[in-house]
Amino acid sequence: MKTITGAEIVIECLKEQGVDTVFGYPGGTILNIYDALYKHQDEITHILTSHEQGAAHAADGYARATGKVGVCMATSGPGATNLVTGIATAYMDSVPMVAITCNVAVSLLGKDSFQEVDITGVTMPITKYNFIVKDISRLAYVLRRAFTIAKSGRPGPVLVDITKDVTANTYEYEYMAPEEVERQTDTITEEDMENALALIRKSKKPFIFVGGGAVIADAADEVRAFAHKIQAPVADSLMGKGAFDGTDELYTGMVGMHGTKTSNFGFTECDLLIVVGARFSDRVTGNASKFAKNAKILQLDVDPAEINKNIKTTASVVGDVKVILRKLNARLDPINHDEWIAHIERMKDMYPLRYDKNTLTGPGIIETIYELTQGDAIITTEVGQHQMWAAQFYKYKAPRTFLTSGGLGTMGYGLGASIGAKMGCKDKTVFNIAGDGCFRMNMNEIATATRYNIPIIQVVVNNHVLGMVRQWQTLFYGKRYSHTVLNDQVDFVKLAEAMGAKAYLVTRKEDLKPVLEEAMGLNIPVVIECQIQCDDKVFPMVSPGAPIQDVFDDTDLKI
Repeated sequence: MKTITGAEIVIECLKEQGVDTVFGYPGGTILNIYDALYKHQDEITHILTSHEQGAAHAADGYARATGKVGVCMATSGPGATNLVTGIATAYMDSVPMVAITCNVAVSLLGKDSFQEVDITGVTMPITKYNFIVKDISRLAYVLRRAFTIAKSGRPGPVLVDITKDVTANTYEYEYMAPEEVERQTDTITEEDMENALALIRKSKKPFIFVGGGAVIADAADEVRAFAHKIQAPVADSLMGKGAFDGTDELYTGMVGMHGTKTSNFGFTECDLLIVVGARFSDRVTGNASKFAKNAKILQLDVDPAEINKNIKTTASVVGDVKVILRKLNARLDPINHDEWIAHIERMKDMYPLRYDKNTLTGPGIIETIYELTQGDAIITTEVGQHQMWAAQFYKYKAPRTFLTSGGLGTMGYGLGASIGAKMGCKDKTVFNIAGDGCFRMNMNEIATATRYNIPIIQVVVNNHVLGMVRQWQTLFYGKRYSHTVLNDQVDFVKLAEAMGAKAYLVTRKEDLKPVLEEAMGLNIPVVIECQIQCDDKVFPMVSPGAPIQDVFDDTDLKI
């Protein structure tokens, strides 16, 4: 046991938890922690981002790519509030993250002091839990609890706000090993398991739907074994990418607003929908009253609050989905559904994803990246058309290789996330796919990548418009393009070069592959601007509020 400052206790607790990288931005109230961090820079790498939002997204990307808890830091007031969007992004997608902020001294709290914000009050709705530490005797306990809460059950972000005087005071510290977080199994009942087994055995046309919970639970092996044992097709949500191998013959693509026709029609025709770690987002279900009306629904999820929240289930099993699937696989004999699978295969042949292969397009860019990486890269994205193309046209073979803001839909997420992912997985090639509108949001993080020579490859799919909003304006708003045209004088290549990155401009399809190949060989931060047509659209699509079986594409619009 030793007596050290509160700031040093913070660093020692991070070391206890195995933290090797933090992302942040210093300021007045957090100076003591940064001073302590300076003394431990050989043990903990700190990445100074260009903006606190970038730090939060980097911690999020680090967590999603590695499965470990991501850590970000910021000072009080605007530093703390700049983390808010990143914290909300992590909360919506169940990402384990600890955000450490500092506040004014206890004697100054509640007095509108300089850079004082009630950040625990601000973040209460968007954190799994949050703390304010005003007594140094509680500091180590709170930090340890924060990490346990962030990664247990359904993960999520936890905020720890520490007053500046606590970081300066001294207290006794003694090392404590991190608390082991067990998989949640006590809620898995025999009755629920029997109900699930009965539904599976009786089904003639089962369909498996995997979501982000299957990724979080590292259940990819169990999902694959389960799908092949009961011979059922598999679709995924945006967050479920990689939980089932996108090259597997049972895979039918994404489901929902921009899902494949095969998945959307299959959900409508199946007699049993088995939902593994998915929460029935409105972008998946469309008109919830008409969702999978021919099917009984079996939901497997760690969070009991998700059962019957958006869609009424026939049966459910609550607990860690990896454990649930292991138990189901152990008690199931192989089941044959040849006729159902043959029907699904015919639909896959009838309704393939298509795009114009004669010119430079978003789907073509994604497919070329897939061909060059063989599906082994980590792909991060911003939000919009490019995000959907990245989900549709890259085949994700493993979990934690597709990092995107699904629940909150945060433009500006991907660049910070790519930096975090690369720091956590240095042996992986990391691409961030952005639209020009999204890239503008947080493109200052290119300066972060060049400062530390973090070799991410930033692809800007530039159509000179806010593409997804324009697509809605075209289809549903009479082509009234209100404030969605970005056809101005911004030169992304010059901007990237000014921040120290290697930059390319691609305007022709035939130039794309050699540029990508060169970029992948450089091992430095690279920005590639690819200019495409402003009216390229994401298809298939379901109109907002329509049932997912009303999915259409460009061929339907020509009828």
